[in-house]
Amino acid sequence: MSSLLWRRRYDSSMRIVLQRVSRASVSVDGEIVGAIGGGLLVLVGVAEGDTEDEARHLARKCAEMRVFSDAEGRFNLSVMDTGGEALVVSQFTLLADVRRGRRPSFAGAAAPEVAEPILEAFVEAMRDVGVRVDTGRFGARMQVEIVNEGPVTIIVDSDALDRPRHG
Repeated sequence: MSSLLWRRRYDSSMRIVLQRVSRASVSVDGEIVGAIGGGLLVLVGVAEGDTEDEARHLARKCAEMRVFSDAEGRFNLSVMDTGGEALVVSQFTLLADVRRGRRPSFAGAAAPEVAEPILEAFVEAMRDVGVRVDTGRFGARMQVEIVNEGPVTIIVDSDALDRPRHG
């Protein structure tokens, strides 16, 4: 596989870390700027080449993902089903390339002026399907506090959504 194709397939896709939480908050300079009770913490890394359409698709996917337990203890409920909330935090470090050396490269991350409107499209799409959303502050140095419920942590890579499941 050519290095350009490898780079395109593995470095230029939106990455999301989705965590089921009983509560979460994000602070900037000691001030809480976003907080939720039960729901999802959604860390979003926007890559070079990502689009607002892709962000909207992933937002719906996250909102509809069944990661909450039903009465039988099975993952059959989404954050929409439970009336939960989402705390969306931009995190370009999810695009870290650690293949060479000891210092991660973030060259695959979208520039801030490109990433911010894509992140905003993600947030708006979650709100459009009825999820109450709080956010961090884009570009700020943030402290994120969570109580991971379960724990349940899922990684969503936009490129992986187009590939068939294994098996």
